[in-house]
Amino acid sequence: MATEVSQSQARAPQPGIDVPGWLRKNLFSTWYNSLISIVLLVIVFQVVTGFFQWAFTTEGWIAAASNGRLILVGRYPAAELWRPQLALALVAVLLGLSGGVWRGIAQALTIGFAGMMLVLTALWTQLPPANPPAPLTTELVLVGIAALVGGAYAAGRAGGERLRWPIIAGWFLAYPMIILILQGFGGATVPTNLWGGLMLTMLLSVSGIVLSFPLGVLLALGRRSSLPVVKFFCVVYIELIRGVPLITVLFMAQLMLPLFLPSEVRIDAVVRAVVAVTLFSAAYLAENVRGGLQSIPKGQVEAARALGLNVVKTTLLITLPQALKAVIPVLVGQFISLFKDTSLVAIIGLLDLLGVARAINTQPEWLGFPGGVWRETFFVVAVIYWIFSFTMSRSSRQIEANLNRGAR
Repeated sequence: MATEVSQSQARAPQPGIDVPGWLRKNLFSTWYNSLISIVLLVIVFQVVTGFFQWAFTTEGWIAAASNGRLILVGRYPAAELWRPQLALALVAVLLGLSGGVWRGIAQALTIGFAGMMLVLTALWTQLPPANPPAPLTTELVLVGIAALVGGAYAAGRAGGERLRWPIIAGWFLAYPMIILILQGFGGATVPTNLWGGLMLTMLLSVSGIVLSFPLGVLLALGRRSSLPVVKFFCVVYIELIRGVPLITVLFMAQLMLPLFLPSEVRIDAVVRAVVAVTLFSAAYLAENVRGGLQSIPKGQVEAARALGLNVVKTTLLITLPQALKAVIPVLVGQFISLFKDTSLVAIIGLLDLLGVARAINTQPEWLGFPGGVWRETFFVVAVIYWIFSFTMSRSSRQIEANLNRGAR
């Protein structure tokens, strides 16, 4: 009893929330702070009220609503929409299984993905019906994807450790399988010039991230190599690519590359864009990884050599994992920047998410619309970019927290 009393007496009292006191201390402590706070509050009030008045009174939302399919998949044929739906279902299954097996960040992404599908379903029900009506409504597809995520998550929880390697193999095979599904094979193919919207943006972003990561790591290791030829090549490549903007690389891939190829050789425009984005991103990623490698103390390498590890094992097991852990925020920031930089492909004729927004604004039915529809269209596109960028940012923080959980 005495111990309980002493512990209760030693425990500090929890202060209550004093709103007037907090305002007086943080916003109105002096006369000039009070003046600045009042001015800023008036500006914020005007901006917020003006935004909501515009959002709930404008009629321009009908432009984005009636072009929902164009925003999502571009000019992809309506009769072949089962292909991107099947690709989305494949990602949903793998994501649900990963969340059920690994929990943590994978579980958070699974819940967020399923919630996003349900929110999109609720929003899509408010849009005008498609003309002509699709054989499988978008609302039904979104609900089915959400249910598929939930079923895969339950299967992952039940399967446990037995599903780890099959899921990893599935993620490695998912990229080529999705490309095969979207493009088709044999006589039933969908040309890539019909790909567009969010689907093309995600394809370019994922391709750039997945393909540039191993190339960037190799360039970073090559720049630190003791072999003069390897080091010289990596230094020249990194400095040359980092010295020009991305739009220059895209123009070279789209316009100049065909001049150096035989007339009978034609490389797809989307493939050229993927290669340009990958090569450009790899140069910046190499410098980020090299910075992480330089932050590793020399004692780590010396300890690894004392244990009898060779150079390859020291790099793969000791230095490289620590370097990647140290530069996670920088890498995620680069991936977010790459996701937004894919909008530059609209300049070279590819109809990505930003290109679709520009195309909607030039449609004849909206040219005579009072004030135009560019505000509503670009706002929808900006929200889509923000959702994916914010998701990547939060995921990186979760990964950092998981990796630092065992650190002292």
